[in-house]
Amino acid sequence: MRRMGLLGPLVNDPVEVVESHVAMQSQDFGPAMWSIGQRLKGFVEADVERKVSDGAILRTHVMRPTWHLVSRRDLRWLMALTGPRVQQGVASRYRRLGLDPKTRSKAERVIAKALEGGNHLTRAALADRLRGAGIDHDGQRLPHLLSHCELELVICSGRVRDKHQTYALFDERVPKGRAFDRDRALTAFVGRYLGSHGPATLKDMSWWSGLTVTDLRAGLEDLGDEVTQERVKNVTLWSLGDAPRGGARKERVQLLQAYDEFVVGYTESRYLDDPRAAKAKEAFVDRTMPTGIVMLGSRVVGHWRRSTKDKTIGVEALLYEDLRGPGATALEVAARDLGRFAAKESHLIVQRHT
Repeated sequence: MRRMGLLGPLVNDPVEVVESHVAMQSQDFGPAMWSIGQRLKGFVEADVERKVSDGAILRTHVMRPTWHLVSRRDLRWLMALTGPRVQQGVASRYRRLGLDPKTRSKAERVIAKALEGGNHLTRAALADRLRGAGIDHDGQRLPHLLSHCELELVICSGRVRDKHQTYALFDERVPKGRAFDRDRALTAFVGRYLGSHGPATLKDMSWWSGLTVTDLRAGLEDLGDEVTQERVKNVTLWSLGDAPRGGARKERVQLLQAYDEFVVGYTESRYLDDPRAAKAKEAFVDRTMPTGIVMLGSRVVGHWRRSTKDKTIGVEALLYEDLRGPGATALEVAARDLGRFAAKESHLIVQRHT
């Protein structure tokens, strides 16, 4: 939690928060803004959104595949490193949807033509352009055509317009960098991941990135003495430098959104040694449960969901235990901080999970 900046900001700029994590998962745009905001001091949601709209932070499909926030400075080399693996993984899906190479190539040309010259268009507007070109975009064909264009460095996120996401040409948003060196990029990737997510296992890194264990081992070897390893609960954990010691401050509460990097940055070691690890994992797939995670110090104590109205934001916390004294106060502070970030009045509702 310390290395992720959840116990106090390690940096105080939204772009640097994203860069320190390599990328941050962002299926849900609003909650993803909060993941950045709670690692900063004094910023509000509009400040972070502005960085996305201006293009300093870009939102695109880059790993696994799913939406991620990535710094503009990192996107070109990161996409070159992970994009081919993603395309291999979705090839069978393209075939099932009837998206052959000819169709995908035509969609690339149509979409690029529509966006050239700084034109930023919504998904609906691009769907109209595809329809006009005679390209079937029904069902899952449209999102897969768009993600294909992202992975091929044709498009990325554009300006946010009236809370709507748009697309822009990749080359008009992302500056050219130095020639891609895969070995150098791989070493940088492993070091950056461990610098924010470590301690973590090779399986964690492979699942998160989509890269092979063989590639990741090569990155670890290149880092040499910069990385350390230790054996905990029958898994080998890797860290950049010495593994951090000690837990989180006992009284601090974190309201983590469902796709926060503290949750989705791992698979094998997620909630390692937490007595409620099984409950937390079960709740993640239980549609009746809130998807957010309530952390007290370094352990899961419940789940939460948000609800928003014009001037208020509701925080419904479903807890496994009664929080009293400092813990209860810390939960109230966390809810108020979310309200401050969203520029809304927060209302906290606490229930006991049975």
